[in-house]
Amino acid sequence: MIANITSGRSTRHLITYLYGPGRANEHTDPHLVASWDGFAPDPGRDPDVRAAKQQLVQALDLRVNQARQQGRDTKQHVWHCSLRAAPEDRTLSDEEWADIARRVVHATGIAPEGDPDGCRWVAVRHADDHIHIAATTVRGDLRNEKHWNDFLTADRELEAVEKDYNLHRIERGDRTAAKRPTRAEQEKARRTGRQQTAREQLRTTVRTAVAAASSPEEFVSLLEAAEDVLVEVQHFPSGDIRSYKVALASDTNAAGEPVWFSGSKLAPDLSYPKIHQRLTAIDKPAPHRQANPWHQATAAAERIPHRLDQGDNAASQAHLAALGETLDALTLVAPRDLRPGLHQSAITFERATRSRIRPDHDKTRALRSAVRTILRQPAPKDGAALAMLLDAALLAVIAAARWHEQRHHQQQAIAARQAAAPLRDVYEQAAATPLAALAERNPPHATAARRSDLVRQTLPQHADQIINSPAWDALTTALTDAQTAGHDPGRLLQQAADQRTLDDAHSPAKVLVWRVHRMSQRPAPSPRARAAQARSTAATRRVTRSETTPSATLPATEPAHRRRR
Repeated sequence: MIANITSGRSTRHLITYLYGPGRANEHTDPHLVASWDGFAPDPGRDPDVRAAKQQLVQALDLRVNQARQQGRDTKQHVWHCSLRAAPEDRTLSDEEWADIARRVVHATGIAPEGDPDGCRWVAVRHADDHIHIAATTVRGDLRNEKHWNDFLTADRELEAVEKDYNLHRIERGDRTAAKRPTRAEQEKARRTGRQQTAREQLRTTVRTAVAAASSPEEFVSLLEAAEDVLVEVQHFPSGDIRSYKVALASDTNAAGEPVWFSGSKLAPDLSYPKIHQRLTAIDKPAPHRQANPWHQATAAAERIPHRLDQGDNAASQAHLAALGETLDALTLVAPRDLRPGLHQSAITFERATRSRIRPDHDKTRALRSAVRTILRQPAPKDGAALAMLLDAALLAVIAAARWHEQRHHQQQAIAARQAAAPLRDVYEQAAATPLAALAERNPPHATAARRSDLVRQTLPQHADQIINSPAWDALTTALTDAQTAGHDPGRLLQQAADQRTLDDAHSPAKVLVWRVHRMSQRPAPSPRARAAQARSTAATRRVTRSETTPSATLPATEPAHRRRR
């Protein structure tokens, strides 16, 4: 069960709406189910509807008018709370809705049980699944009822209602979600033929600018260059940016003026101070660095699941925010046929990038710096680099869902799971061509057989799944290319598997293809380095055997002081 709470200035307008046909003729049989004293007029059951409405308004406004006569401020005196059951809930009776309404006005402080000076209120039922509570917020002692945090207290009470009435349990958030478009915004979008409201479109534009910018100044420049976007920036006396607001040039109010939104009105993490904090935590890439930014971004994304398991919540939250920026950025560089799916995944995952945990953005410099370098270079033509990064991002999104679930961030966990589906589809589409190109160069049967033996020796728990995968030919090619480049295929395969468990992978073979392919493009170790690696491996094996094998000359239970002699 969910609540929506608003305030207003006219009791008459609200009562007229509640007992009218509704904006889309959705009001059926509006009638009173409860009131402050049980004796309020009910226009829904009175033959003279107009007179009953007037009587009800006068009764609700009695204390408001008395307070005005004493010169008190009563401008915003209307409190309106709608309560809606879930579609799968059973139909509640009028008596049950009445009890729920009383519990809500008690919990929010509108009319505490047993308080004779509580505010006047009525509950009107429109249909099987919802009611509206209308109240005037002047108490019997003519003081204004403040009803602080009314949404939070109402939501907590509704959680108890769901349990007591055996209703569907809503997955509740932590108040870090972006503000939903209002009904007026949604209707305006429909009238103007927009697929998104102005608020949603601007949120996407701002998030993309954050993902692409390397400094606060560049962030503002990217916004100003965006199509159909107006930007207004406020500065401190020093000249530093203080805040910003944006509007769509094509979205105006009745007076023909732009409808402006500050960053914090778009989403909690899009306020200018938070954007400034994120952008100033990015390393500026050194001009002489030649490392492949796609490989750097992939390596950083592959480490996210491991980072999430380390117990550093501030760093983990920052990695999720950086992952969200990565998905936003990829919509700018991916082929056009992949962009709709990427966009859907990015806007869905957006909810998983925020929680009550304050992120430590300094821990995500590598990924965010690499992503911004990607945006400033031509996209690779073979598609393998994009497929590698999408593969790593998909595993990170799956890990994000698990991380949120462990911390009872239900809305974020749901968003991450939902974001994984379109991202997997995009990855499969992006990977098809480069995987096919690798598979076409499948080495001879004898070489493939040696690769099969190598996989069974190195990864016995995943061997059958890998060898029987459609990506097996591509993996054998990648291992052969690595050997040609001077790498040890067995060592490279083990390193690829050790980067992150393959248990979360939809296709372990594909994961290994991209990891082996990426690592094989690093310079191969010199003969001296390979000899050192071999000695290190041999020493590790000897230590392992000595720790697990009892002495041949002394019993395993021999006292330590005797073994040292």
